[in-house]
Amino acid sequence: MARNRRPSRYPRFVAALAAAVLTAGGLVVSAETARAADADVATNGGFESGLTGWSCTGGSGVTVSTPVHSGTSALKATPAGSDNAKCSQTVIVRPDSAYTLSAWVQGSYVYLGAAGTGTTDVSTWTPSAPSWQKLTTSFRTGPATTSVTLYTNGWYGTPAYHVDDLSLVGPGGETGQPPAVPTGLRAATVTASSVGLAWSPVAGATGYTVHRDGAPDLNVTGTSTTVTGLSPATAYRFQVSATNAAGRSARSSAVTATTQTGDGGGNGADLPAHALVGYLHSSFANGSGYTRMSDVPASWDVINLAFGEPTSVTSGDIRFSLCPVAECPNVESPAEFKAAIKAKQAAGKKVLISIGGQNGQVQLASTAARDAFVSSVSKIIDEYGLDGLDIDFEGHSLSLNNGDTDFRNPTSPVIVNLISAVKSLKAKYGADFVLTMAPETFFVQLGYQFYGSGPWGGQDPRAGAYLPVIHALRDDLTLLHVQDYNSGPIMGLDNQYHSMGGADFHIAMTDMLLTGFPVAGDTTKVFPALDPGQVAIGLPASSQAGNGHTTPSEVNKALDCLTKKTNCGSYQTHGTWPALRGLMTWSINWDRFNQWEFSRNFDSYYGG
Repeated sequence: MARNRRPSRYPRFVAALAAAVLTAGGLVVSAETARAADADVATNGGFESGLTGWSCTGGSGVTVSTPVHSGTSALKATPAGSDNAKCSQTVIVRPDSAYTLSAWVQGSYVYLGAAGTGTTDVSTWTPSAPSWQKLTTSFRTGPATTSVTLYTNGWYGTPAYHVDDLSLVGPGGETGQPPAVPTGLRAATVTASSVGLAWSPVAGATGYTVHRDGAPDLNVTGTSTTVTGLSPATAYRFQVSATNAAGRSARSSAVTATTQTGDGGGNGADLPAHALVGYLHSSFANGSGYTRMSDVPASWDVINLAFGEPTSVTSGDIRFSLCPVAECPNVESPAEFKAAIKAKQAAGKKVLISIGGQNGQVQLASTAARDAFVSSVSKIIDEYGLDGLDIDFEGHSLSLNNGDTDFRNPTSPVIVNLISAVKSLKAKYGADFVLTMAPETFFVQLGYQFYGSGPWGGQDPRAGAYLPVIHALRDDLTLLHVQDYNSGPIMGLDNQYHSMGGADFHIAMTDMLLTGFPVAGDTTKVFPALDPGQVAIGLPASSQAGNGHTTPSEVNKALDCLTKKTNCGSYQTHGTWPALRGLMTWSINWDRFNQWEFSRNFDSYYGG
């Protein structure tokens, strides 16, 4: 959370990623000789029928009559901003079969590839093709693969590229067969009213049906979902089947999950069904002015004290003190501050220490720093009688070392030590310890496309770096409220880019958390869905508080779509989550500055 607004870090990420591509060698796989009986199974590879069969991100693709390699049309796709102008189609293939993919291309940095092969996904590229140049690669499908996605794309900040005469030569796929039975069904987060489920993807499936106690209950397109509206302390039996145009598979093996006896969505936090979270500038002042703890309205259910900061970036030694009188003339005394915290807690509110922020870089690169973090944070919690901890690590606090590629088994010391430190604090304070996190989209949802330094070792190592922390602590996590602001465009599960400031951005970003997603596009590494009771949407309280301010009417549209499936616009969510916990804002001070518009709208929406 910035003390004031700050520029996005996305241009730096794109530059780093582009630099990696400029220095990396292209992956070109030798083509296997196609058999005489093989055919071209790609659809409209010459683009003579416009974009029929093709989908291009962000409306980046059109067909043109010049230049063409043959015929009368070719594809022209133009990268813009964070969109690399990816055009793709999914084709039916046969399992365990050889295919050769080729296309004629023209332009700078043109890519051709195949994903979902069931073996090794392949791609090839050219850094410069001023005239038509043929790209070719090949692959063998896996033993259960019945469909493959073909794609072309350019690169960020480069001119338009052209593609013509794309073909995929190999055995034609067999149609009319339902997909295989799903495997790997497992229960994730369980609360008193919901059960999170996840399973392995099935080749050729276009959707899945979740069966509860033997009956079809929920249709989804992803490989994870949360079943809501359940009764406390009740055992439920779940199965899942896969569907496509040919029909539905048999049901998977069953998994049984028993809901908790109380409201488990808060992991002991005892929060209201819909909670309002805000940051209180307690250690500094800015243009919003200082707000005393006793003056925070009752609307706020969780109050995060901003900020505890380290004595140095790598010390792990966290300190917190009230704003100096010279900076905040109306600051209360420490005794008054502590008394006001107790009064808030007596009224059912939670007060946490937030560590980090824009200026508080924290790198727990050593076990000594980890231990200092646990000790110093404990002292702050004990001194002020706080309910828990909010992790707001930003900037360069979290990054992934080269080779750290699996969010489920992190190896980077700053990640491993943070997880260990938080688990120690949870063990020290018990089940009622409140744990919240406020990462930026760069560290979470961007992980759908990029994770760490990437396959060539040159991406920004911070991309997706919060994912292993969230995943390792999901059973201890009370609330995750990603900052849906100060963000560049982010690709959602619809493979379209979404920009901050409107309902669409919050819908798409929250849908990713509640549906789950493959990390860096790897379907073997799926970040599982969180329970809706663990998720709140993070927004700026006013236009002065941060880039991406969202008007109350757009906030309400987002809540309508996510909790009622109304007012959704063009983005289609993968579920409906009435148990979504609520909203977070930066900040209480800025909301006061803006005549309490944010909190008043929250109260009005939820009938407070």
